[in-house]
Amino acid sequence: MKKIRVSAVSYTNTLPFLQGIKNSDVINDIDLSVDYPSECARKVMEDEADMGIIPVAALAKMPTYHIIGDYCIGTKNYVDSVFIFSSKPIEQIQSLLLDKQSKTSNGLARILLKRYWKRNDVEILTEGEADAYVLIGDRTFGKKEDVPYVYDLGHYWHELTGLPFAFAVWVSNKPLPDAFNQKFNQALAEGVSRPDDVIPGLPVFPNFDYHVYLNENLDFNLDTDKRKALKQYLEWYVEDGLGSI
Repeated sequence: MKKIRVSAVSYTNTLPFLQGIKNSDVINDIDLSVDYPSECARKVMEDEADMGIIPVAALAKMPTYHIIGDYCIGTKNYVDSVFIFSSKPIEQIQSLLLDKQSKTSNGLARILLKRYWKRNDVEILTEGEADAYVLIGDRTFGKKEDVPYVYDLGHYWHELTGLPFAFAVWVSNKPLPDAFNQKFNQALAEGVSRPDDVIPGLPVFPNFDYHVYLNENLDFNLDTDKRKALKQYLEWYVEDGLGSI
């Protein structure tokens, strides 16, 4: 069988998945690359990869896609790695700088500005200085104490909708063999069953606990409520015209 090209993400939140994949026979069936979320999405959309862990905003631009397996990068409430960091209360900001690494988190921030904080007057920037900025992933670790105002976007999504959130899902751009999908899903299941195994050797950050992050902040199960959240997010993302930024 021709090897299936798989693009994964280089953040800590994906390490349990990578652990499961690399310890499974499925590793022999794939060509694995590790990328930023936006690059992972681009590769799958442009058929440079057959499947990947795709930030959910990218699904709005994919004419067809297939969600693979039962797992995602998600949270039930506080995710502790997707933030708006701000120099002033969010009710007072006049500008927001987006994060170039994730359209999903940028979209989530803008949905929350409009629908939770009722702020339709904030200038959205992709470069330069701003009152507040979106920051995601490992770059946020240990930073919460350094910023006057911190807004965890997983939490405020839950406040708005009562739902958990799925930031990224495993998606293919074409139908893949059922036997492969089952083997890949089992590898993911094995990886997320032992998330603490990836902690040794990770860099230490002040006021950041990898065990809490991987076991409590993150929730890897793509359950019914996360699928509802995904549907709601994409509806608002398209309705609000967020695909251009």
